Amino acid sequence: MLDQATTPDANSETLQDFINRHRRLFVLTGAGCSTDSGIPDYRDTDGSWKRAQPVTYQAFMGEEHIRKRYWARSLVGWRRFGLAQPNDTHHALAQLERHGRMQLLLTQNVDGLHQRAGSQQVVDMHGRLDTVRCMGCERRSPRQALQEELLRLNPAWGRLDAADAPDGDADLEGHDFATFAVPPCPHCGGLLKPDVVFFGENVPRERVAHAMHALEAADAMLVVGSSLMVFSGYRFAHAAAKAGKPIAAVNLGRTRADPLLSLKIEQPCAQALAFLRGTSATGAEELAQ
Repeated sequence: MLDQATTPDANSETLQDFINRHRRLFVLTGAGCSTDSGIPDYRDTDGSWKRAQPVTYQAFMGEEHIRKRYWARSLVGWRRFGLAQPNDTHHALAQLERHGRMQLLLTQNVDGLHQRAGSQQVVDMHGRLDTVRCMGCERRSPRQALQEELLRLNPAWGRLDAADAPDGDADLEGHDFATFAVPPCPHCGGLLKPDVVFFGENVPRERVAHAMHALEAADAMLVVGSSLMVFSGYRFAHAAAKAGKPIAAVNLGRTRADPLLSLKIEQPCAQALAFLRGTSATGAEELAQ
């Protein structure tokens, strides 16, 4: 049965109680964690897309003009995405881990901000955007190195600016991408792809297995900033509910797992988790007990 708190103070106190009562939390995070870092999210409060769906794996791999469009948008968007810093939500969850209360943090985000905030027990379910993968020889390389090559080959595009989009790209419309040059892998000449799981691509089995093992060892699940509309995340809430583990969610708006939740907090993530950073009453002290 859903326990829906009605006031900000009650929300924070109830979430604090949930965390205090469960000492081994399986935490799943989504785009709502990183909006305060300047990275847009995907969905509105009803769980619907705010813009066109991101590029699919099949389109990226099969169509050259799609790859050119993707990398042109990424060239513009990376300048800010690559400089994003952890916000209060990331630091609050890092504090939870430092208190020994986190079994695992499974993130749907590809920005690496949890690790930069100090979290160590992290699984990047959908990969990392700061790494590039060759689809031929499987070599990984830093995204920043590719950025420099993209700018060298396409200097005029480096002078463009546009609104940021959720995947580290930018909303470039009305441009002819036909002349945009995408370099091949410098080692084998293969096709380069960001080392992230695109829509239509499967999450690597070993990541899922590792996360499920951690969920089995946890005594509760906490969802932070995710609508769970994508099955890759929702499956963990479904598994937790099936195993009888309570689930709390912090999210602005509807989630796919609403019927499964024990507690739902409709507040900005940083506000709901403020007590973990010692900013409300005796939250941090109680957590350590």
